[in-house]
Amino acid sequence: MKEQLRQIPPIHELQHTDRFERFTADQNLSFEKGTELVKESVSLIRKSIRENNWDGPQPGTVRFLEAIYTHAELLNKKKFSLSLHKVINASGTVLHTNLGRARLGPETIEHMSNVAGSYTNLEYEVEKGNRGSRHTHAEKFICELTGAEAAMVVNNNAAAVFLILSALAKNKEVIVSRGELVEIGGSFRVSSIMEESGAKLMEVGTTNKTHLHDFESHIGEDTAMIMKVHQSNFIIKGFTSSVESGDLVHLTRKYDHVVYYEDLGSGALYDFTKHGIGTEPLVRHVIEKGADLVSFSGDKLLGGPQAGIIAGRKDVVNLLKKHQLARVLRVDKMTLAALEMTLLHYLKKEEHKIPAVNGIIRQKEEIMQQSMELMAQLKQRDVSYNVELVEGKSKVGGGTMPEVELDTYLISIRHSQFSSHELHERLRMHEPSIIARIQQERLLIDLRTVSTGEQVEILQALDIISNGIKTDDQN
Repeated sequence: MKEQLRQIPPIHELQHTDRFERFTADQNLSFEKGTELVKESVSLIRKSIRENNWDGPQPGTVRFLEAIYTHAELLNKKKFSLSLHKVINASGTVLHTNLGRARLGPETIEHMSNVAGSYTNLEYEVEKGNRGSRHTHAEKFICELTGAEAAMVVNNNAAAVFLILSALAKNKEVIVSRGELVEIGGSFRVSSIMEESGAKLMEVGTTNKTHLHDFESHIGEDTAMIMKVHQSNFIIKGFTSSVESGDLVHLTRKYDHVVYYEDLGSGALYDFTKHGIGTEPLVRHVIEKGADLVSFSGDKLLGGPQAGIIAGRKDVVNLLKKHQLARVLRVDKMTLAALEMTLLHYLKKEEHKIPAVNGIIRQKEEIMQQSMELMAQLKQRDVSYNVELVEGKSKVGGGTMPEVELDTYLISIRHSQFSSHELHERLRMHEPSIIARIQQERLLIDLRTVSTGEQVEILQALDIISNGIKTDDQN
């Protein structure tokens, strides 16, 4: 090892070679920047040698010198490569939180592109020729779809909860059932958000049972709100009882100073229950029961961009729009563009153009047909793969409908040279990354979440893996 390390040329020698000059010229680098990259390359190679991990050419050879610059070129490429990139979701989880949840449809993407590439009327009233409000753009669609008097959009539903509590209940009491003090992703808890907002949490009932009299007995002069939190990411079964929205609305009507607010979390605008999927309440139905405010996510069951949507009574929503936090939590023109086009699809009864909705309601027979086509194509291209069609389950994901399992068909893939875990890793490291799943030592691909174009890319990736061809990033 020591002899190998001694054979590595010092940096000042490398700097005065034709290869160094060619490297900086090819990569369009200054002398200083080229030196920095070569130093980093040599340092990494030294570390690999010390840790007995170096499997490249031996130091002291021409091939070793070339390896230094190859590593330096890769380092340079990595420094200027984009971090956020396309991933093919072949896991079957429709709203995969780690993969960005809902993906958008072609018309939505086109509208976003047009808005992003030009000036817009974001805060300008064209007809009047004066300053406008960004709240107006999605508001009319939200109100039409939900029956609310007014609406606004912030950057996610946690922000919506924080704004509502800060604006309407700071230093006041908010009554919540103990069974609804949920924790959402990333360890964010309703109780913690409430504490940060300045509202005072008043827990009533027990984990499994809460009754109407529990709420009524705790309403006082300092009570600002009754808050109901939809259990979107978990379920409680057995000896349970909770209070319905309508009963809580009726209760708050007795008190002029108490607002009834329902945090719906996922927020469905499409009735999935008519397909026998889940029991998610429609936002419109909660508004119709008389809720003063509701809030829900834009990128879950709605199928749009990340956003927090607030809808309800006009006087209450107007208070939120005027609050200082509204500016802190506001969304940009691209989010509004994506949201309003998604909402427009709902208004025009074009839910099939919303990938998230379409992914959830896809029939397993359609997925079977798509799977059989991919299997037939793969068998024709490469005999190294053994494929089998098996029945399985998909997930909705995104902390939504936790009890729901969607019937699907899965492609089980085996390769003559690679284990399931090796094949899984090679697909993940491919460009674009392909995220499948491993169950019972089998690699499974669920085409519920894969488009026709992505299906072609999966076939190409499997070809590359089997033929031992590596992309530039894998070399």
